[in-house]
Amino acid sequence: MPELARPEPSRAYRWIVLLFISLAQGGNYYIYDSINPLERIFIDKLGYSATGFGWLNSSYSAAAVLTLLVGGIIIDRIGTKKALTFFAVLCLLGAALTAARGHLGLMITGRTVLGLGAESMIVAVTVALAKWFKGKELSFAFGINLTIARLASVAADNSPTWANRAFYPQGPSGEPSWQNPLFIAVGAGFLAVFCSLIYWMLETRAEAKYELGKGGAVDKLEFSQILRFNGSYWLVVGLCFTFYSAIFPFRTFAIDLFTNKILALHGGAAASEAMRVLAHEKAGFFNSLLPLSAMIATPLFGLLVDKIGKRAFFMMFGSILIMPVYLLMAYSNVTLFVPVCLMGVAFSLIPAIMWPSVAYVVDQSRLGTAYALMTLIQQIGFFIMNLLIGRANDYSHAGLNNFGGYALGMWIFSILGFVGLTFAILLRIRETGPHSHGLETITTSSQA
Repeated sequence: MPELARPEPSRAYRWIVLLFISLAQGGNYYIYDSINPLERIFIDKLGYSATGFGWLNSSYSAAAVLTLLVGGIIIDRIGTKKALTFFAVLCLLGAALTAARGHLGLMITGRTVLGLGAESMIVAVTVALAKWFKGKELSFAFGINLTIARLASVAADNSPTWANRAFYPQGPSGEPSWQNPLFIAVGAGFLAVFCSLIYWMLETRAEAKYELGKGGAVDKLEFSQILRFNGSYWLVVGLCFTFYSAIFPFRTFAIDLFTNKILALHGGAAASEAMRVLAHEKAGFFNSLLPLSAMIATPLFGLLVDKIGKRAFFMMFGSILIMPVYLLMAYSNVTLFVPVCLMGVAFSLIPAIMWPSVAYVVDQSRLGTAYALMTLIQQIGFFIMNLLIGRANDYSHAGLNNFGGYALGMWIFSILGFVGLTFAILLRIRETGPHSHGLETITTSSQA
């Protein structure tokens, strides 16, 4: 007799799976962003330079490039549940090495290990989601997963507020701690491993009882296909490189910039210790507005563009929004809400359009290579910009006693904005001409 088809997992079972893999990814995100509020403490208490601090995220990006070449192979070889747990353990190890001692070399080693685990862990989570969800549920599941992960970034940026005692164990007038906040990141690593193990058990149990879908295809970089991409793809990649290089490396240094911007308006070097602590907390809040806004606005912008088209136009509009924000921070006394909100709109708008646009300009059979190459080039941008901005801040002696020293780094970010706008304009010209792929015209109604 033929074997009876096994049932699919229940909806409740699948949402429990989603919760645990999303919490695991949230632990990953928290570890990455946990150093953002610590730049000035590292400089003042551990003797780091801004360039040394930049190395902490540049080393992550260098490792992430390697994972794009081998991470997918590991997932294919050992399976999703084992891969997810293995990469979560690497994230925990990276967090532990970073927190172990105040030695820059050891911290860079820890961040490198984190980069080896974190990016591949994100790929493993993506593959797992495709195994458990399909059809219209898949997009919603991805949205929930990303929301939970970004909440962890918001928590890390705001850690000077909710974990104030970790940063200032002796109170506002006492010495700040560089290590206690990193111990919280180690805790996030343990959470990631625990949730990965729970997922392992849930998948093992389901494999014995239910019919599971196939995991999503891992994006793999095939070098033989690189030169076959068209001009529109390379313009989208250029915008990706400039846009993300102006956002994520900025977030690396933003809390120190924001803190000193706030203090410059409240007494500068003469500000009280209590004011310094308050400025640190406010700076973390401002930095958290970027992932927080993206959680809310990115899906809405995606729906808008699917409805009306004009993708290249909106990418051009988003590039215009980001151009003035860095110079406003450097040269004006306007409230930080203005440039941060402009950046938040751009950070929500451009990614909502840019990543799906690749599917319009590249053949379906080459999407894996297209996305892998785009991500690799993005990580190269992170590597370069984290070091370049750190070097610029050191060269200009940026700090509370010399707030103008931040201007050089802000000009570098602004130049990236101008270059990104150029890519967006060229993309719009191409997509309104004879070589169009439908970025400006295809809508949900036209696809129906």
